[in-house]
Amino acid sequence: MHRMLSKWSMALKVLPLALAATLLKYGVHALDLEVISLNPLFSGLLAATVFLIGFLISGVLTDYKESERLPGELAVSLEAIFDEGTIVRRGKGRQEGSALLREVQGIARSIQEWLYGRETFGQVMTGVTRLNDHFLALEAVTLPPFITRMKQEQTALRRVLTRVRTIKETSFVVSAYTIAEIMSVLLIIGFLLAKIDPFHESVFFVGLITFLFAYMLRLIKDLDDPFEYREGSRDADEVSLKPLQELEARMQSWFEGDLTP
Repeated sequence: MHRMLSKWSMALKVLPLALAATLLKYGVHALDLEVISLNPLFSGLLAATVFLIGFLISGVLTDYKESERLPGELAVSLEAIFDEGTIVRRGKGRQEGSALLREVQGIARSIQEWLYGRETFGQVMTGVTRLNDHFLALEAVTLPPFITRMKQEQTALRRVLTRVRTIKETSFVVSAYTIAEIMSVLLIIGFLLAKIDPFHESVFFVGLITFLFAYMLRLIKDLDDPFEYREGSRDADEVSLKPLQELEARMQSWFEGDLTP
């Protein structure tokens, strides 16, 4: 049921706009305000607007497809450091390894807190930088190649986190958004004021075009930030954080099974 509601949530959000447009069409018709004659220019403007929306969709989809794999890359890097920490802990560095493992678990939680808006990006990066202190402590109890591998994963974490932040905070061609919104509104107004016979067809087309444009513009906006999460729910168009959530659960299970107070 939750998946079904999530799938249709956007359509339900823009449906009132389409219904409002159809009611406005009835009002315009009743007041005899249909002063625009339907001509071939409408078709050209409609095609141009659809082309512009298609351009926006193709642009944001590129970043969206990349975004789908970023949580998994974060989870892989964190788990690689975690694995190295477990090896160190079972060797000579019990205390140092335990401290590193707790830090890695904290970073996994901090990343999710940041994506939900409860922490800042700076706090997340501070946690990643704190790994340096643990690596320094490990020099006395482990071999240099172990630390080198963990440093490589730390660099990968910084790279992916910076990319996530860029995607979150950068909109795709803001000026193109603006012209698409303006053209959509003007076309809808034009169809409201256009005289189309028979009248029931004009009502249908006004509602359909309003729904289509409102839905597509809302979809583009959602796809442009695939990391826009809300507490207690996830829209169908947001990328899944399941890799990070599952990693955190695995780490907690490891702590409960292997670590002693």
